[in-house]
Amino acid sequence: QVRLVESGGGLVQAGGSLRLSCAASGRAENGFAMGWFRQAPGKEREFVAVFSRSGDNTFYRDSVKGRFTISRDNVKNTAYLQMNSLKVEDTAVYYCASSPLYAPKLVSSYDSWGQGTQVTVSS
Repeated sequence: QVRLVESGGGLVQAGGSLRLSCAASGRAENGFAMGWFRQAPGKEREFVAVFSRSGDNTFYRDSVKGRFTISRDNVKNTAYLQMNSLKVEDTAVYYCASSPLYAPKLVSSYDSWGQGTQVTVSS
């Protein structure tokens, strides 16, 4: 099982930037995909971005394309989510997660989750 710990959330004005980090530890013999999800109050958890298990591809939800960038440092076992041009509607708790699948977008495809970090974007 992979253990995940997020950091980097906070309060930022619209148009600003934040970088989230997700440190992974534990055993994953065949590698794992790293995903970012978010959940706003009263809404379901939704896919944001994923870095594929093989490290050769990334995918994003449409509303963050061109603003968010997911990256991964395999030496540090850490994934990042650089968020630029933040909007009020990006406000949510952000979670990182790992999956043994290639690059899934479904919550149910992930078997390890971090504790979440709050991102609040003010107008």
